[in-house]
Amino acid sequence: MIVAVAGGKGGVGKTTTAYNLGAALDAAVVDADLGMADLPRDGGPDLHDVLAGRAAASEAVRGGAVSLLPCGRSLAGARAADVGDLAEVLRTVERETGGVVVDCPAGLRADVGVPLAVADACVLVASPRRFALADVVRTRELARELDAGAVGVVLNRTTGADDPPEDALRRVLGAPVSTVPADPRVGRSVDEERPVVSAAPESAAADAFRSLGGAVRSCERV
Repeated sequence: MIVAVAGGKGGVGKTTTAYNLGAALDAAVVDADLGMADLPRDGGPDLHDVLAGRAAASEAVRGGAVSLLPCGRSLAGARAADVGDLAEVLRTVERETGGVVVDCPAGLRADVGVPLAVADACVLVASPRRFALADVVRTRELARELDAGAVGVVLNRTTGADDPPEDALRRVLGAPVSTVPADPRVGRSVDEERPVVSAAPESAAADAFRSLGGAVRSCERV
């Protein structure tokens, strides 16, 4: 199964959501943000190399607490990458690993549309702020056009001062809402490569990601 993690606004926590959802599902996480990658990378081949024909997808996936296919961070690498090959790369990683979570770029560009079009389902991410909520509604419209069914919505970094509009979002976006409270362990999870479902299994954030993973698995069984 391929799950796209998307949201119209940058900085709302798509990468931390994708990483921690990948841990909950035991799936590989692919950083598909060709221009502003966030997942950790080492000196090996990355998605830029794969999309430029310099490496096979299997060479670029690396193990760890969560299997990752990172992306390069150079402008030259982004220019050399053929976005048209991204769908087949994602299908290849799915066949080889059993499941893929795609960390999509922000906005509504073509490189967002490709993973949404190939995905079996999508997860939408927003912060409980008015501007971010408006952006995620636009992303949901794009997902509907591309037949990427939303299996969940993540309201990220909520605090006691917030009043998350869960019921309204559920009605508008047509998917269950998971609220992930502000937790520094979530923010550090990607850089430290310590997903909260294993590093802090009793936390409310870990519960939210496990619940989201359960929604994805339910969709897969249908």
